[in-house]
This record gives sequence, structure tokens and C-alpha cells, in this order.
Amino acid sequence: MKTQMAALLACVALVAVVVPLQAHHPFSAEYDKNKPVTMMGTVTKVDWSNPHAHIFMDVKDDNGKMQNWNFELGGVKRLQDLGWKKDSLKMGDQITVQGWKALDGSNRANANTVTMSNGMMLKAGSSYYDKNTGTKPLSN
Repeated sequence: MKTQMAALLACVALVAVVVPLQAHHPFSAEYDKNKPVTMMGTVTKVDWSNPHAHIFMDVKDDNGKMQNWNFELGGVKRLQDLGWKKDSLKMGDQITVQGWKALDGSNRANANTVTMSNGMMLKAGSSYYDKNTGTKPLSN
């Protein structure tokens, strides 16, 4: 019985360690540094949560068709350190987001900066890191 309990506890401990590690991904696993994107649109949702906050916004494509995009930002603490507040963005706000497109071609991107309609720019806490230059563009 003690052996079974020890094995069960070991499995639970292993899962507790592996799941968070797997949940946090490097930039290059999901986004393409060679596909920068700048999009203007209307905020439809803000998901202010960890491990990454997200901004959803409607953007018109080249044909004038409306598409909803999901922009990943840094974690809540990182965003607060960069000057964000939970209510920095609201549904209906007009914004411009600069970042990098997802590798899979979906309507997702990793945000680098968010510019409000009044011209105020906030760094988005991007997880981008160029190991060749040791830089994190506009997110330090």
C-alpha cells in the first residue's frame, strides 16, 4: 500500500511540474519573426489573464472582409510593469497592433506594441527574443 501511495504521489508531482513547463512556449514554436504584421482595428475582447493576456480585434482584410484576430501579449505582471492597467483597453477601442504572425497561418499574432487612437503606445511584453543579437524588439 505504501508503495502504491508513493508511486501515486510521484506521478502527481511529475504532472504538476511538466504541465506548466509545457504550457509556456518559446516564441519560435508559434510565431514567425520573418512575418511582421501591423494591423488596425476594433477591440472586441480583452482577456486579462496569465500566462499571457490576449487582445481580440476585428480587422478588415485586403478584400474588405472583417476578420477577428487574436494577439498574444505578455503576462499580466509584465504588462503592469510596462504601464498597462486592466482597463487600458475596452471593447470598441480603435487600436493599431504591431507584431509577428503565427506560423500556422491562422488569425493569431504575437503583439510587440499596441498604439491607442490617441497615439499612446504601450509595449506588449512580447516573448520574441533574437538569440543572434540578444534583443527583444520594443519589449524591454
